[in-house]
Amino acid sequence: MICLGSHHFLPPWHCLLCHHATGTHLEYVAMGTVAASEGHIPLPARERERELASPSPPCCPQVKSNEEGLRFMESLSHSFRDVHLWWMGPFYPLLRFVHPKFVAPLLQAPATILSRDMFFYKVMRPWMGDGLLLTAGDKWSHHRRLLTPAFHFEILKSYVKIFNKSADIMHAKWKRLVSEGSTRLDMFEHISLMTLDSLQKCVFSFDSNCQESPSEYIAAILELSALVVKRQRQIFLHPDLLYYLTPDGRRFRRACDLVHNFTDAIIQKRRCSLLTEGSHDFLKAKAKAKTLDFIDVLLLAKDEDGKELSHEDIRAEADTFMFGGHDTTASGLSWVLYNLAKHPEYQERCWQEVQELLRDREPKEIECLEPASDSLRLSWETPSNSAASLRPQVYNPFRFDPENIKERSSLAFIPFSAGPRNCMGQKFALTEIKVVLALTLLRFRVLPDKEEPRRKPELILRAEGGLWLRVEPLSAGPQ
Repeated sequence: MICLGSHHFLPPWHCLLCHHATGTHLEYVAMGTVAASEGHIPLPARERERELASPSPPCCPQVKSNEEGLRFMESLSHSFRDVHLWWMGPFYPLLRFVHPKFVAPLLQAPATILSRDMFFYKVMRPWMGDGLLLTAGDKWSHHRRLLTPAFHFEILKSYVKIFNKSADIMHAKWKRLVSEGSTRLDMFEHISLMTLDSLQKCVFSFDSNCQESPSEYIAAILELSALVVKRQRQIFLHPDLLYYLTPDGRRFRRACDLVHNFTDAIIQKRRCSLLTEGSHDFLKAKAKAKTLDFIDVLLLAKDEDGKELSHEDIRAEADTFMFGGHDTTASGLSWVLYNLAKHPEYQERCWQEVQELLRDREPKEIECLEPASDSLRLSWETPSNSAASLRPQVYNPFRFDPENIKERSSLAFIPFSAGPRNCMGQKFALTEIKVVLALTLLRFRVLPDKEEPRRKPELILRAEGGLWLRVEPLSAGPQ
């Protein structure tokens, strides 16, 4: 799940949290996007580099969004382990925080003073409006309070059946493809559709059957995400006046209109039902059917003065949730499966613990895998007692054992950010990941592809050409 509002701005520098101390790829997997914000300072501000206590690298060219670019960024974190100013050309500085102690003041800054006027956010505003990701100040605080009930434990429990059903559809599709001879699958393609399927049901109570047949709405969501990334890389298209004259700009507007029209229709229909039935009967019917979704919670939300969210506010938050909840979760799941495929000994152990967790229960009876959080580790770290402990590439989930984390900074690993703008959807994301991961390991063995994937950072961490793995259905155990 994206860290809604986890991005922080420290004027006037561009700030990038790189956390060498975490030693994890989730820095790039971005179960919240990379915690960075853009700002600019004039040339005379170069003198501020002298104020830094740590040495800084020389002026660097723009780093490409590929495997080599990521390795270069990682090498900087090894060479400059605390904090450093990194100049991309003469006018574009980035302040990179490497050690958790330097990150703390930034993460703990009051949420109401953080800016949201940078280009990264500006290009998404026509799509997501004033949702949590793009707002700041009093409006952000107001929305955050009203959205909190949407992620209450009881509501999340009702979503688990949705996660189960969406995973069932994906796995049935995998088995069909395997029976037809296609054992090599792109995890991003399949899991992204699965997470979008779940989100439409959780947000709108709408079943688009997008995993089996094309959906205009789903296609528009995917297109908008791709266009945002593409525009960020084309500096000459940053001005709106130029961008909307291009074919991409026109496609962006059409996709925005399609997404907004879909969301508007759902909100209007649900509001009519609420007015007709009254809030008491509306809630009673929803509770009986266990179908209270994200839109319902927002329509019913009121602050201490009885003020409700406007139609535009509800649409913005729903569109933000759809944006933030699909690719991020899909990326996390895809890379976890990749690492388990590369390390079959951990995959086997996870499979055994899933079996123990379920015992005589059917997979559909999974309600919450919180007790299995130590079993289904969702990141990769290094053994604290080995020479490899400073090598983030070494995979060892046991660093998340309680005895290994008690001496570590709480800010050493923050896939959902921390502080006042931490991701409020993290329990939703982790619950979905754990459920889908458990069911996948119960039904399939995942094996690495012949070719090693090359990482490709965008809004999330992708792989060039897709993240391909081989899957083998397991015949034993409940299916």
